Amino acid sequence: MALEEHDLAADEAGAQSPRTTARAGASSPSTKAARHALITRILAKERIRSQAQLRDVLASHGVSTTQATLSRDLVELRATKIRSAGGRQEYAIPETSVPGQAPTGAPVRDDGTLADHTTARLTRWCADLLVTVEWAGGQVVLRTLPGAAELLASAVDDAMMPGILGCIAGDNTVLVITRSEEISAEVSGHLLALADSRPRL
Repeated sequence: MALEEHDLAADEAGAQSPRTTARAGASSPSTKAARHALITRILAKERIRSQAQLRDVLASHGVSTTQATLSRDLVELRATKIRSAGGRQEYAIPETSVPGQAPTGAPVRDDGTLADHTTARLTRWCADLLVTVEWAGGQVVLRTLPGAAELLASAVDDAMMPGILGCIAGDNTVLVITRSEEISAEVSGHLLALADSRPRL
């Protein structure tokens, strides 16, 4: 019984203080915030399909975590699995920001062209998740793969494209509210172009 309690305490300690691996040239975050930032960067750039794969990638960056720690990290980051255009499931994290405040690196003014306000994340999610686009009046309806509407809606919101008032997301449908019928037509064409901007897997 004493041995079991010792093992449990060791695992809990590892969950709170992530272990790092000393490797030449590797960056090893020593705080949970730094680890979360690294996981977010990895999921934004790579197609991660399992926790085991994510642990391997973290290890390549010099970060070693327990399975319990990684599971908790993914829950805290609101990471969910979505089905990509290729039919495989992969992890993704909806990017969040303070209401009314553009995230770092995003445009902050409601002017310029749609292309000026297009982020790499918006391009990726349109290419990976967008299925159809329809518009009528000042509304644009985006259909996505199942469970992916929130990701695409957050990318549209964070891009702060001129003429877009906001988005409402369901499971596989995003309603984009614009200022006019003309803007709806422009936004529809732009998002469709982004969906075709790179080959689908």
